[in-house]
Amino acid sequence: MMLDWNKDKGARIQVLDLPGIIEGAAEGKGRGRQVISTARTCNLILIVLDSAKPLTHKKIIEAELFSFGIRINQTPPNIKIIKKDNGGIGYQEMVPQTKGMNSDVCRVVLKEFKISCAEVILREDVTVDQFIDVIEGNRAYIPVLYVFNKIDALTIEELDILDQMPNYVPISSQHKWNMEELMENIWDKCNMMRIYTKPKGMVPDYDEPVILHSEGNPTVEEFCNRIHRNLMEQFGEEVQSFNLNDAVRIID
Repeated sequence: MMLDWNKDKGARIQVLDLPGIIEGAAEGKGRGRQVISTARTCNLILIVLDSAKPLTHKKIIEAELFSFGIRINQTPPNIKIIKKDNGGIGYQEMVPQTKGMNSDVCRVVLKEFKISCAEVILREDVTVDQFIDVIEGNRAYIPVLYVFNKIDALTIEELDILDQMPNYVPISSQHKWNMEELMENIWDKCNMMRIYTKPKGMVPDYDEPVILHSEGNPTVEEFCNRIHRNLMEQFGEEVQSFNLNDAVRIID
């Protein structure tokens, strides 16, 4: 399914409706591994829940995604691990560690993974689980929005309770309530930017901007390749690596 955002954002977003995730999905129950492996490739996961029911399903889905290596609403830990041929384990803390990490824990964990020589640099306060995630190197860090449907069946007091939850959007699909806010949250969570082009001697094209993800600081080369693969040949190598924030005017 495609969401056409040409009206005000100039973007088209592909939405993949996956089957519900049940308990044990990460181990393959109910074809759960195929479902979750597909979710790993997405830029954003929308977890749609019935607001009139308990939050048990929310916790089950979160646990299954975690078991499959998906870290929701997290960023990759700022940890550098450089494997070496000799010299043992080197351990550096750039910031104080208050969540359980220290040089002894580091050596014990590395021993479990049969790593005897490496340089470890911790640039933020991390947990042991985050340290293990970096060692294994197969985690997917994906933003998640919790979409609570059927808010027309709730009282104001119940909505106030839901409002305390982070990363959530209340909607009513039946009455089309709050759909604009949902779309805005999708845009923000996907970290998208609009780049408006101006043909030589003509006015800028404000109808069909080029859409890129701003999180990775896209370069001029990525922008040009999105338009045409041969366009980059017109620029020198020094221009290709420019960050778009330095090279063009961006309207979010």
